[in-house]
Amino acid sequence: MTIIDNAVYVNGRRTADPVSLQQTYETLAERGGMAWIGLYRPTAEEMASVAEEFGLHELAVEDAIAAHQRPKLERYDDNLFTVLRPARYLDSEEEVEFGELHIFTGKDFVITIRHAETSGVAQVRQRLEAEPELLALGPEAVLYAILDQVVDDYGPVVAGLENDIDEIEDQLFAGDPQVSRRIYKLSREVILFQRAIQPLQAIMEQLKGGFEKYDVNIELQRNLRDVADHVASLNTKADGFRQLLQNALTVDGTLTANRLNEVSAKQNEEVKKISSWAAIFFAPTFVASVYGMNFEIMPELKWDFGYPFAIFLMALLSGGMFLIFKAKKWL
Repeated sequence: MTIIDNAVYVNGRRTADPVSLQQTYETLAERGGMAWIGLYRPTAEEMASVAEEFGLHELAVEDAIAAHQRPKLERYDDNLFTVLRPARYLDSEEEVEFGELHIFTGKDFVITIRHAETSGVAQVRQRLEAEPELLALGPEAVLYAILDQVVDDYGPVVAGLENDIDEIEDQLFAGDPQVSRRIYKLSREVILFQRAIQPLQAIMEQLKGGFEKYDVNIELQRNLRDVADHVASLNTKADGFRQLLQNALTVDGTLTANRLNEVSAKQNEEVKKISSWAAIFFAPTFVASVYGMNFEIMPELKWDFGYPFAIFLMALLSGGMFLIFKAKKWL
């Protein structure tokens, strides 16, 4: 059975805990109030049951069964269908783990459908049951409380991303060769996070647009405006994270290029030194090889100063080349 929690509320207080959907319908018809049904990955038959009872639109029902929906809010007559993407940050993996939460709200019902292990709905239910005056405001109060919880849960995600970006900045200037991969991976997580939170601004505007038409309680209006402010702040921070990571990737590329240039320059200096010494040692070798060819007729072969002259010539050539290379700063 995929029913997680199922209750009927009258004046903000839990008055019944039906054990089946059919019993929920009967209790609601007898006592009035508001039904709040929590489902986890419901079957097509279960969705067909609640759809028939509460008049849910078939397109919204299809989305609720199929899942993998983007965050959105759609109105079908007097019913609202809201999709949210709760998230939490897995610090050890440096990943943002997303859930999916669908919410149907109507005149006297709330249906929450989870497509992940955790979504914070249980916390919202506990909080609202502890505040019966707020829960007595009906399905709109539940929707706004869920929005508030989902947005609040984005706070630790932002803190986790911010902490890892700070660590990346330290890695950049420490010359860590793994930093490029980390930047790329974290950039992907930030983009996914943005996809979850950016549509929330449009959702907030749609809800605020219905304040007067649907005579929304003034306290709920204030609550929603507060949530909207938090959403705007989250979007600003996420944009900043993305820009920081793009800049970090650019800086990493520049630093890598500089390091390669430095290595190349050092290698060039080493090549110059080796080439210079090779040339210096080649000079006496060349002179010695010429005088060592032992041809019968050669200049200075019978000269008394031939040997000292050859030594002097070797020293002169080597010393001259040493001074030239030294002047050119090859040595």
